[in-house]
Amino acid sequence: MDAFIEKLSDRYKVSKNDIQTLLDCMEEVHFKKGELIVREGTKNNNLYFIRTGIWRAYYHKDGVDTTIWFASDGEAAFSVWGYVDNAYSLINIEAMCDSVAYRISRAALNQLFSSSIGLANLGLRLMEHQLLLQENWLISSGSPRAKERYLTLIKETPELLQYVPLKHIASYLWITPQSLSRIRAELAST
Repeated sequence: MDAFIEKLSDRYKVSKNDIQTLLDCMEEVHFKKGELIVREGTKNNNLYFIRTGIWRAYYHKDGVDTTIWFASDGEAAFSVWGYVDNAYSLINIEAMCDSVAYRISRAALNQLFSSSIGLANLGLRLMEHQLLLQENWLISSGSPRAKERYLTLIKETPELLQYVPLKHIASYLWITPQSLSRIRAELAST
């Protein structure tokens, strides 16, 4: 648990005491591989911190799944629509492997934010982190260099290859599974 607290503290620039206070107010939850944590068209205003596992967020359009983010150990995950607006989610969040996470509702989290400047800063860091992830995804999607995007993704989260089907990685990179296979073959031959 200490390593998990340290990881959250480092990632979100919040004291370990504040992280411990937050975790003390959260519920530990378990998800099986393939289970939907958030389902498109439903309301879910919970914030999750993934202790172990990999999750992906995706949306359906014209019969195609498009992956918009992955989250793994020590990262926060939530539906922005449900969390920010208490609105129906436009995305699904799926466990890519058996996972353990901590869950807290937005209402309970807001009470914590009002009780501590350190925890209020955590809320700010969470939103900043989410904005950076989305902006990076949008920028990289326009990049013609799928190979470089793939290498960056695997460098940042190498465990994706162990748990995430290649079709979801290809979707995230905005390329076809066949293009990803060619990139992987090219890298394996060098």
